[in-house]
Amino acid sequence: MECRMDGRTAIVTGGSLGLGKAMAMEFAKSGASVAIIARRAEILNEAKAEICAAAPDAKVGAYPCDLRDPAAIKSAHQAIVGELGDVDVLVNNAGTSRAMDFLEITDALWEEDLDLKLMGAVRLIRLVFPGMKERHWGRIINVLNSGAKAPRAGGAPTAVSRAAGMALTKVLAGEGAPHNVLVNGMLVGLIESDQHLQRHLKSGSNETIEEFYDKMGKAVPMGRVGKAEEFANMACFLASDAGSYITGTAINVDGNRTPVV
Repeated sequence: MECRMDGRTAIVTGGSLGLGKAMAMEFAKSGASVAIIARRAEILNEAKAEICAAAPDAKVGAYPCDLRDPAAIKSAHQAIVGELGDVDVLVNNAGTSRAMDFLEITDALWEEDLDLKLMGAVRLIRLVFPGMKERHWGRIINVLNSGAKAPRAGGAPTAVSRAAGMALTKVLAGEGAPHNVLVNGMLVGLIESDQHLQRHLKSGSNETIEEFYDKMGKAVPMGRVGKAEEFANMACFLASDAGSYITGTAINVDGNRTPVV
């Protein structure tokens, strides 16, 4: 089975690094025109160059945008449609995995987390959903994490904002299903990413990144952390015609680490 996305236009938020870049690259290799969104223009342009090198025939656009800014979201969307065409696939991937003790989380931190991870997705979906319904084809993927299903002590605010994203996924799946607009969540487990790389660098440890990941992998039943490419493969399946009867799901991509199906 080949998952092709020829003729489709996809947006990937948080597309400059890690999982976002891996998904954008897989989409481009599969024939899609791809728009990557993130805040830092320099890193976005570096990611665009990498994606273009891997998929030289693909159209790839880089759009700096702060997803906490409604006006910036509208501007980026207009630019994408003008340059790449109507949006067929939206991947809401932007966000951090901030986790703190509950009493340490201020109102400002709650608002920042929800504004980026939940409202950023809501505002983008509001722009692309009508066109998807009208064309009777669309794919929305909300990248969440395992805390959305199995929150742990000290897991807020991320676990709460991601759980809200899972509820949003189910609501939209119900509204989109009659129009062939399919909406799914993908829950990240322990997967190689820029966030883990930054944690390793900040730790000051003498161990290599491979040793760091090997140690992390002991917490996973499969005995290893996942690869970004493995996550991207699932995203490509859901974003293509191959996943044409899957909607309203929240899929664990975690090597069976999450205790909830």
